[in-house]
Amino acid sequence: MSKVFVTGIGMITAIGDNVPANRDALIKARCGISHLELFSTKYAGLLPCGEIKTTTKDLQKKLTAYEKGVTRTTLLALHAFEEAIADAALSKEILLSENTALIGASTVGGMCLTDELYHDANKSENGSEYLASYDCSAAAIYLQQRFQVGGIINTINTACSSSANSVMYGARLIKNGLADRAIVGGSDSLAKFTINGFKSLHILSNEFCTPFDKDRKGLNLGEGAAFLVLEKEENIKGRKVYAEVTGYGNSNDSYHPSSISDDGDGPFLSMSAALNVAGLDPADISFINAHGTATENNDETESRAMIRLFNTPPAFASTKANTGHTLGAAGAVEAIYSILNLHYQEIYPAIHFTNPIESTGLKPVGAYLQTPLKHIMSNSFGFGGNCSSLIFSKS
Repeated sequence: MSKVFVTGIGMITAIGDNVPANRDALIKARCGISHLELFSTKYAGLLPCGEIKTTTKDLQKKLTAYEKGVTRTTLLALHAFEEAIADAALSKEILLSENTALIGASTVGGMCLTDELYHDANKSENGSEYLASYDCSAAAIYLQQRFQVGGIINTINTACSSSANSVMYGARLIKNGLADRAIVGGSDSLAKFTINGFKSLHILSNEFCTPFDKDRKGLNLGEGAAFLVLEKEENIKGRKVYAEVTGYGNSNDSYHPSSISDDGDGPFLSMSAALNVAGLDPADISFINAHGTATENNDETESRAMIRLFNTPPAFASTKANTGHTLGAAGAVEAIYSILNLHYQEIYPAIHFTNPIESTGLKPVGAYLQTPLKHIMSNSFGFGGNCSSLIFSKS
């Protein structure tokens, strides 16, 4: 089986509209969470979110994407996708190849325009332009059609682990000879549908989220998109390479629709599986980009799973305090952050942390560090107990 390497990355989040801007914000411990400004909701002044301060119309203009029914989720995906393929120098001919796969991911997809679709269904006799873009695959289909990507195309929706699973799926396609390269990632935008849904679960904080803090009050939602270009070893000679994808694991503890089991069975199994695929021992992991949502259940159970597997866990932190929880994009966003850790041999500080959870005593990294790093683990855990872990290694 071929080894799999990352040759291109692209992203947009509340802390930056490209990869260099995101890295700069992480180094400077910048928080992109604020009150909502770009769409009307009764929670606009009450629930802070990681909102990208670029209007949908400005995104359309910048990206020349004026097709009917194109959603903000798709526009964010297009933004990140274009940066990633340019970074990897993928030509039109390469994109057209049947050996180029496209694996997208989203939690909400076109449901960000539920209000518009509902309005049209009640007011218009001619149907709605938003109907075709309503499902989770809309962004991937749009990218495939716009760039004529010639190989396997798929969309994964496993809630907050969606785009981590797209990375895993793309790597497995390459390793099994079904693609020479895979463009993988995910996108989600903020919307009333999302905010109202998470509010009903009572897990949104009215303050900045505080991952792994004993006084955490819940998560802050965010929006964003991220894509990675994965390529087989035989194709990368003389090319820029960021990291190798060495490990991945997925598990499902089937414990609860929105919570992880108290012992962290799902995270423990996904991390263990990733280590097994990579052929690594727990002591080989230099740093963990934790899922770290700042909810009561997640942070304690993820901490217990890390202690269970590592005994004394390596350095870790959650970047959701910077960006908010970007849902289906989070796995790819944090995969890129993990790759930046490796590429620049640096760790970004956890922000908003004060006191450790009493039952575990774990403390995330509190300051920017330059230190030798060889293997980075990135965790993404979704509703229904769908847990995924990725391992990236210095190339």
